[in-house]
Amino acid sequence: MTSATMLAFAAMAALLIMSPGPNGVLIAKTVPTSGRAAGFANIGGFVVAFFVHGTFAIFGLSMLLLQSANLFTAVKFAGAGYLVWIGVKALRDAWRGMPAALTQVAPARRRRTLVKALGEGFLTNALNPKVAMFYIAAFPQFVPPDNVSPLAAYALVAVHAALNVAWFGPMVLLFGRLSTLARSGRMQRAIKGLTGVVFVGFGIKLATLRP
Repeated sequence: MTSATMLAFAAMAALLIMSPGPNGVLIAKTVPTSGRAAGFANIGGFVVAFFVHGTFAIFGLSMLLLQSANLFTAVKFAGAGYLVWIGVKALRDAWRGMPAALTQVAPARRRRTLVKALGEGFLTNALNPKVAMFYIAAFPQFVPPDNVSPLAAYALVAVHAALNVAWFGPMVLLFGRLSTLARSGRMQRAIKGLTGVVFVGFGIKLATLRP
């Protein structure tokens, strides 16, 4: 796997991470009442969920796609449609200046234990259809199953996990300042606009990919 492939995957994953979503909302609810340790436990749950999704994509989906050209075509166009839809939606939100997801988040009423915070982080991503579709639609583009070892594929999952820690870790440590920055209208519009262009591009690339 080339460094260019790793960088392309990292760019797409970073845009997905920085776009406002349930992970930021969960941390915004957890940290004020349960502290920084619980916030980091949330992040730990995110990471575990990524490896669960990654394992399915590497060993489950990849094997099925290798055995069926028709299934490959169906997943390819479904994935391409999903990526283009995400991209168009992001461009629309950037154009309209949609409000931030973190603006009206109320802190959790009860203090979370570390185990509960970890579980909430895991479930937030394990049951999130956007994360699942990211690993079904986008992830296989960067993991050619015929010539890449599972270890190399897991390296991509590790990149996704590391980027999550790099983005949400400082948010936990400096919650007030960084959460304000994360919900800045100008910053969100810039992220959404860039996300839209990148995801539409990858969607078109996936639609033209040959088995």
